[in-house]
Amino acid sequence: MPDNNKHETNQKKQQLEEYTVEDQGKKLTTNQGLKVAEDEFSLKAGERGPTLLEDFHFREKMTHFDHERIPERIVHARGFAAHGEFQVYESMKEYTKAGFLQDPSKKTPVFVRFSTVAGSKGSGELARDARGFATKFYTEEGNYDLVGNNIPVFFIQDAIKFPDLIHAVKPEPHNEIPQAASAHDTFWDFVANNQESAHMVMWTMSDRAIPRSFRMMEGFGVHTFRFVNEQGNSYFVKFHWKPVLGTHSVVWDEAQKINGKDPDFHRRDLWECIENGDYPEYELGVQIVPEEDEFKFDFDLLDPTKLWPEEDIPVKLIGKMTLNRNVDNVFAETEQVAFHPGHVVPGIDFTNDPLLQGRLFSYTDTQLIRLGGPNFHELPINRPVCPFFNNQRDGYGRHTINRGQVSYHKNSLANNTPEPASEKEGGYVHYQEKVEGHKVRARSESFKDHFSQATLFWNSMSQPEKEHIIQAFSFELGKVQSQSVREQVVEMFAHVSPELASGFAKEIGVTPPEVRGSGVTKSSPALSQENSTKSPKTRKVAVLVDQEFSSKEVKRVLDVLSEVGIQPEVVSSRFGVLKGADGTELEVQHTFLTADSVLFDAVYAVGGSKENKSFIQQAKAFIHEAYAHYKPIGLSKEGKAYLNSEEMLNEAGVVVADDDQSEQFVEKLIQSITTHRHWDRNIMM
Repeated sequence: MPDNNKHETNQKKQQLEEYTVEDQGKKLTTNQGLKVAEDEFSLKAGERGPTLLEDFHFREKMTHFDHERIPERIVHARGFAAHGEFQVYESMKEYTKAGFLQDPSKKTPVFVRFSTVAGSKGSGELARDARGFATKFYTEEGNYDLVGNNIPVFFIQDAIKFPDLIHAVKPEPHNEIPQAASAHDTFWDFVANNQESAHMVMWTMSDRAIPRSFRMMEGFGVHTFRFVNEQGNSYFVKFHWKPVLGTHSVVWDEAQKINGKDPDFHRRDLWECIENGDYPEYELGVQIVPEEDEFKFDFDLLDPTKLWPEEDIPVKLIGKMTLNRNVDNVFAETEQVAFHPGHVVPGIDFTNDPLLQGRLFSYTDTQLIRLGGPNFHELPINRPVCPFFNNQRDGYGRHTINRGQVSYHKNSLANNTPEPASEKEGGYVHYQEKVEGHKVRARSESFKDHFSQATLFWNSMSQPEKEHIIQAFSFELGKVQSQSVREQVVEMFAHVSPELASGFAKEIGVTPPEVRGSGVTKSSPALSQENSTKSPKTRKVAVLVDQEFSSKEVKRVLDVLSEVGIQPEVVSSRFGVLKGADGTELEVQHTFLTADSVLFDAVYAVGGSKENKSFIQQAKAFIHEAYAHYKPIGLSKEGKAYLNSEEMLNEAGVVVADDDQSEQFVEKLIQSITTHRHWDRNIMM
């Protein structure tokens, strides 16, 4: 008898081989077979002009990329969101006619979605990655979307390279490994051969790429936009979200363990804080440059790989956003929300940033495949709060039932309605920027400095932050198999900082580079998280307690911690109610099996029965991991026994209670928790 299964397998193999393509050594073409002469730059009206719609290569490349994944988002698939409101502090009439930025007494509804970029919908939330920070303002003039990240710059300068970037950072296609990680060959090969990525890579290798929570994460509009006022005057503007609790992160070892212990750590944190009434708050800041000052800086204002140093162009805080309501249904709201940087209102306009220009096409195109057609704006989460009328009809997912026989402009049968609104009536009029130039695929010379701001970022870091960046490069490149790629990356970042490049070169088996450097000595203190706001509010403290605990001061300490906004949670060997020596009762909220030190910001070790060896062993491990992550440690008199050495008692951030110093103890513990991390601690494991 013939082996039919083997025959079918070979037949299928032959079918697959017919469609197998080997790209190596071939010339780049379009999908129609046309050879492409340039794949770095989109077609523009002049080197600094807008991208042209006739660029068929860009449109084909971007359209194909936008439709590569269904149904989850190609990027930013792993996300979580909440509702809230925004209120401006004072009228911004001098700079913009945007209605929601005029009246300090008016609250504008918002919907905010936070996300990781590279991972799939089911990936862990503590990946080393940029984070999306997208805000939809439901204004009376229509929806305005501020679609940004928690990092103010990006990897590339021209949108035509976005598919290449994401192809490089996504799991490698031959084995679909690794998930939600940039620590692999193709990403670093892309970095080494696309050196405009240097600045963004510095940010993603820093602590900014592993935030403590969405609530302690900055947001940026990334691009340079325009404010336009009633007089028609234009100002360049960059948008910032500043978290009221400050900007804070976890350490890399901690991040990896959190992904294993609780891959939903960030969304759980956001959900619980809103449910508890600890509403996340962010101040909206703007950097504003008059149009006539466009060329007064040593970088191009339109370059998306560059930031505007806050010391040179101050951030003006103009309003506050408060997230105060969780979603009712994650799919209907978080997954179906459709953001687009082209959703603007009068008074906010675009610039010729070539990355922004490409996004203005790409986002609508993406929604068409994700949400099933052109009517995604009719989904409840996407509907504007103001009425909308036009001649668009039918299509997948149509909700509106239009009456009448007319659906075109101009018309006489319906008195030419709906008719365009004049500028005075609120009609959107694009800023009339003069544009002239040859049709070219090129990039302005002013975009070609790739290292100065990467060096500025390095110079601005504290010593612990610099050490973490070196460790991040060492880890990431330690996962790269190609020796050539490792060497290229070391050579590339020698132009940023010889100290940095030498620091990770010796860890990955590459000869340290000869001295390079960009020659930049300037720093920007605002870029260091060490200079961020520090607050004890909403910090979680694991309180390690066992039966027969010495309860004289414990209840009072927990009450004081709660009064200042700290969240103490009792951890023990098993669930139930614990009784102290004087009868005080504490209910256990977590066990050592269901909790871990990486899920808390600090530890307060109370202790209990000296006979419970299991509790003592688990408490010691819990405390020592928190200690190794530089977290605040509070110890009762009995809790001192859980440390391995007397020397640890004198280390930074370790606070010990004595019978006659109870008031001082809780004050010192709160101060230790406010500090967040104690980097000058001598780690002795």
